[in-house]
Amino acid sequence: MIRTPFGFASTAAEVAAGIDLAGRRAVVTGASSGIGVETSRALAAAGAEVTLAVRDTAAGQRVAADIASSTGNPAVRVSALDLADLASVAAFTASWDGPLHILVNNAGVMACPEQYTPEGWELQFATNHLGHFALATGLHAALAADGAARIVVVSSTGHQRSPVVFDDVSFAFRPYDPWLAYGQSKTANVLFAVEATRRWAGDGITANALMPGAIYTGLQRHTGGRGSGRVPPELMKTVEQGAATSVLLATSPLLEGVGGRYFVDCNQTQTIDRRGDAPLLHGVARYALDPDGAQRLWELSQTLLGRTQEAS
Repeated sequence: MIRTPFGFASTAAEVAAGIDLAGRRAVVTGASSGIGVETSRALAAAGAEVTLAVRDTAAGQRVAADIASSTGNPAVRVSALDLADLASVAAFTASWDGPLHILVNNAGVMACPEQYTPEGWELQFATNHLGHFALATGLHAALAADGAARIVVVSSTGHQRSPVVFDDVSFAFRPYDPWLAYGQSKTANVLFAVEATRRWAGDGITANALMPGAIYTGLQRHTGGRGSGRVPPELMKTVEQGAATSVLLATSPLLEGVGGRYFVDCNQTQTIDRRGDAPLLHGVARYALDPDGAQRLWELSQTLLGRTQEAS
């Protein structure tokens, strides 16, 4: 179990204090709002060149200007990326040049009404998992060029609502439920971190997943702005606190060579077999760390994206 000096109330800036990322390059998806902004700000403040990968490039440019001004780091870029559009993901990866040291898979949608992509994929699974899968595999060579790259995957305690239902990931047979769909996609995020670490160990690439905490951001736009409504006020975080665990996984020397794990409040959390076996918002379901499930999801994702195993 990885334990750190940081915890629930730690901020992204506190976690990154004393870290030197000069010469390092980072990509943060969904960085035009919410914790993506503060994750990017902390990385830029530590000296990294940061690319904000966003759907709304105008909003991204405003955020980039603010981060550059507040950190004194002018190396904050903006690039268009729509994770639900494979052509957009392909354009982003094709345009990337040179090594990539940190990839933060931060963007996501939560509990949205029933929607499907043109390929017929349920939107939350497509955006939260498949889009990021395509992004990471498309950037594999850039990540491998570093020899010690890190992938940070923003998941959620919502993963405890559902495993990946391999025979029906897009609700072709099950009645659609927005929270089950969200939970499935967040489980997929953790499984991706497990399998990416295993497959890419020889390249020095590690991936870890996390629960950022309960934060009021635009992510809750489909739930009346208050998420599940089950989190007591004392467990709510600011966006600066919500970004802390992402920044820890991206930067901390304590995570060198560590992958395939799940963190809450800047520390690795316990594995559980039932909801309620850990404190609220803590714990990672055993099925989310299952190596066989992780391999199966990777292969399913390749099939859905029309890729062969050799391609990644």
